[in-house]
Amino acid sequence: MTGLADDPDAMFFNPAGLALQPGIGATASYADWLPGYYEGMDYAYVGAVTQLSDRVCSGLSATWFNPGQIDIWNDDSLYYHSPPEVWRGALACNAAVKLSDRVALGVTARFTHSELVPSWVWKVMPEIGIDEGGTGSTWACDAGVLWKPSTRFSLGGSVANLGPGISYTSSGAHDPSPTILRIGACWTPVNDRYVRLNVLPEFDKVLVGMFWDTTGRVPFSRELQTELHDAWKALGIEVTGFGLFTVRLGYFEDRTWQRGGLVYETDDMTYHYTLYDLLTRENLGKFKSIGLCWGFGIGYKDYFRFDVSSDAAIYDFPTTNWKLSLVANDIAGGIRELKQGHEPWEE
Repeated sequence: MTGLADDPDAMFFNPAGLALQPGIGATASYADWLPGYYEGMDYAYVGAVTQLSDRVCSGLSATWFNPGQIDIWNDDSLYYHSPPEVWRGALACNAAVKLSDRVALGVTARFTHSELVPSWVWKVMPEIGIDEGGTGSTWACDAGVLWKPSTRFSLGGSVANLGPGISYTSSGAHDPSPTILRIGACWTPVNDRYVRLNVLPEFDKVLVGMFWDTTGRVPFSRELQTELHDAWKALGIEVTGFGLFTVRLGYFEDRTWQRGGLVYETDDMTYHYTLYDLLTRENLGKFKSIGLCWGFGIGYKDYFRFDVSSDAAIYDFPTTNWKLSLVANDIAGGIRELKQGHEPWEE
């Protein structure tokens, strides 16, 4: 999405894309998040955008995450049952401006509230030595740029979660904001009245803890190579037929957290490798799987779309990880065309 950013979901991936979208749009998604890892976790995202002028667009979005029931044991293995009362959420304001017909900039300001531990835990477990805490609030900002030199190609970049970090306890222990750099492109080699094909490469890099060499002995070139190797890399293929049906297939690799990529097995141990590893290393072991994601959707042109997707295959444990999403672009324009009775594939 970073290099495409053509619907209200751009608020999350690259806010610059909002400036190139006409009219009023909205988005909503829900995910049953990694039930194979921990039951009860789910995630929801909603947002709306509106065009203020020919060059300026704004939007609001909200995120809600439920980490599920929390199980707590003390030092004596006494179990405390916690109801699902802990949650995390964010509210964001977005703005984008079109500098020209080809270039747009966007920014996001986000307030986040995060509940990590229920407040009653400190009362029943005084041995922890903490009287209060377990929740925290903070702010962060995003910035993005989108360049569309032609109708067949676009390039985008964004930096998300620039902020002071968060503290959960009165001790002042500090966690950094999860700052991430995203760079993506969209190439459309085929786009006619019957078929549209988008090719979407993306490169994402978590910026927290980069170049963490406390000895000062590792050459910068080697540190840089390591950081680039550990980045998340993805390639998406999107095919839309007759403006109605869309099928998506993606490849994803994250070596650091062992997600996706090329999975090989050696001595009953599973290892995740990248495409670079495949080209530069030998004897990786027995091929086991590949980190593929998929999705399909139904809609009307680019106006309305309902999607079902899953990235469950990038994890080593069995899970489902369904995501459902509903997106509407230029709602008034879409309704107007439907009333006129045009076929989706008519130009």
